Amino acid sequence: MPAARAFTFRALADWGVRGRADDVLLCVSELATNALLHGVPPGRGFLLRLLPYGDRAGLRIEVHDSGDGVPALREPDEGGRGLLLVSVLADKWGVEDRVPGKIVWCELELTRGRATAGTRPRERP
Repeated sequence: MPAARAFTFRALADWGVRGRADDVLLCVSELATNALLHGVPPGRGFLLRLLPYGDRAGLRIEVHDSGDGVPALREPDEGGRGLLLVSVLADKWGVEDRVPGKIVWCELELTRGRATAGTRPRERP
């Protein structure tokens, strides 16, 4: 995920966004990793979109992949913590069907403080 994180880091810097940058980078990394592990055939990639909204007070992260199936939260085990982390860090997250594939997205309000261990998402599908 170095390329996705570097792209995101540069975009945040270009936009002058500092609030919750660590949370944004972790969400990008987890969504992109899930897409590569579960959403794309070997040799294919995914599309990452960063969409600021509200005069850059918020950011929507979208990862488009061509895989079937809907991702779901799982009980933590040796792996499988990606969506659990996203659900804690993001203010909202969800999945939209596309043909082919899907979009897994999350939104973060950049004006609030970093997520903490006790934080729960305000909305999720």
